[in-house]
Parts: sequence; C-alpha cells; structure tokens
Amino acid sequence: MTTVLTYTFKNLLTASKWALRFSIRPLSSKPNIRNVVVVDGVRTPFLLSGTSYKDLIPHDLARATLTGLLHQPSVPKEVVDYIIFGTVIQEVKTSNVAKEAALGAAFSGKTPAHTVTMACISPNQAMTTGKDTVTKHNGIRPSSLEQMAKLKPAFIKPYGTVTAANSSFLTDGASAMLIMAEEKALAMGYKPKECLRDLMYVSHNLKDQLLLRPTYATPKVLEKAGLTMSDIDAFEFHEAFSGKILANFKTMDSDWFAQNYMGRKTKIRLCPLEKFNNWGGSLSLGYPFGATGCGLVVAAANRLRKEGGQYGLAAACAAGGQGHAMILEAYPK
Repeated sequence: MTTVLTYTFKNLLTASKWALRFSIRPLSSKPNIRNVVVVDGVRTPFLLSGTSYKDLIPHDLARATLTGLLHQPSVPKEVVDYIIFGTVIQEVKTSNVAKEAALGAAFSGKTPAHTVTMACISPNQAMTTGKDTVTKHNGIRPSSLEQMAKLKPAFIKPYGTVTAANSSFLTDGASAMLIMAEEKALAMGYKPKECLRDLMYVSHNLKDQLLLRPTYATPKVLEKAGLTMSDIDAFEFHEAFSGKILANFKTMDSDWFAQNYMGRKTKIRLCPLEKFNNWGGSLSLGYPFGATGCGLVVAAANRLRKEGGQYGLAAACAAGGQGHAMILEAYPK
C-alpha cells in the first residue's frame, strides 16, 4: 500500500507535478483492482507573477504547500513512501525540486523524491486533486464589457481577438495533494474526496490544432470508462484563452471535424454549459502553469461533493500538441 505526496507549483520559471507510484482502477464495476483516492490537498493563493512571490524560488513555494498538507489531514511523515514534483521550465539552481522541498519540510533523507516534466499537463500526470485552503487572490479584477472592448489584440494586430481580457494572466502559485490506496486511507482514518478513474493522454498536429487536445482526449477517456457526456456532472477544462474554449466547443459539436480530423462518424457533443467550469477557471483565477491541472481536479472534486454529482471530467492542453483528460468519481459520503 503506497502513499504518495504529489505537488504542483509555479514561481516565474517553474510549475507542475505528478505521481507515478499508484494504480488506476478503470471503474468501480471492475473487481480486483485497487482504488486510488485523493485524501486531501492544499494550495497557496494564485498571485500575479512578479508580486508577493517574486523573491521566492520554486522549492520555497513547494515546501510551504508540503508543510501545509502534512498539517491539514495530520499525515505522519513516515507513512509517505515517495514525493514527486514536476516542472514546466526547469529552474537552473535546483536540479531536483522535489528533493529540496522534502528536505526543507524536514522529511527524512531516506524518503525518495524526483522531479519530472510534461509541460502544462505535468499536474494532470499526477492524477491527483486537492482541497482549496486559501481563497485570497490578487489577480481577480472586476471590469466591464466596455473596458474590455478597448483592449488591443495581443498577437495578430490589429484584427486579432485575443486580448488581456480574454486570456489567463501570468500567475505564481503552488498546490499539494495526498493520494493513497483506498484501503490504506480508510485504515488510517482518512475520508477520501474522490477516486481517480480513467485517464487518457493524446498528441496531435501542433500547427493548426495546438489547443484542441481536449476535443481529442475527451471522447477517448469517456469510451475507455464506458461513459457518455450525459454521465458527467462536472466538467473542468483549462482556459488558457477564451478563444481556446470556444474553438473546442465548436469542434466537439461538429460532425465535419469528427469525420475529417478524428476518424469518428459523429460529433462528440457540446459540453452542457450549466456543468462547465462553474466555479471559475484559469481566466478568472489565474494560470500557474503546473498548478492549474491540479486545480481542475480540485474544482471537480469539490463540485461533485457540493452538488451531489458522481462523475467529473477534467481536460487540458499542453505545449507540443499534447493533451490530457481524466475521469473522476466522487467518493461515497
């Protein structure tokens, strides 16, 4: 029975985290496969880059979340078998952020730790989630349609549609999660939040479909899980740009795209808007590269618990034309 602490973070040059040492149970109907559950999680506030965290280096943020996580569910350090961090852009002064953070949080030198990367979906690799513990953010700024309409295009000028108003802002932040085999979590008296079910990674043409990975990954993970769009109670998609979300909506609802690009006979179907990113996403809360994927799963877990849903679906794109989608199942109360 393995306990894994996984972390995601971003401080100017770094981000993300994933866990390797656990099994994934496809669905509750399949016997003799160990459930992997999320016990709890924490994160720092997501702040505008270059503000309150500007003097910190990656393992400072990572250490803070690690320490907070150990205190919140009261986890003895000796039960942690492995610590794994991920990074989007490696910070040159710290070759193994996971180990530095672990030592800084007073873990035994005998606890192994390593750091990996898979661009913006490194935290998705972790197959983890967590519980928000801090809600003070400095990137949320009220505005009006009139004010947003005055902003200039960021890329293709003067006719581009991507502006600062409909893009996620550069953000610093950190998060940490505790995952365990279900039987171990229950034996230690913890109450899991959700089970990590099926997952799918994809990679496709990055020239003209760079941000369309959720469109490709979503139907594959649903088919793997034996579910349909109608079975999902909470959708959480990463929002790098609002145009990215709209583009995925359009392709998911297009028979032509499904037939010509995906080799499918029919379209996937549009995500019901009443189930989509209901508590805000990267556009409003911020986008710490590696911490964002965990935020998706965090939001799905908490929404399922609050709204009484059973299944959640988190999806994200990443540099290099990669993408990820994961099915989550609420743990019975």
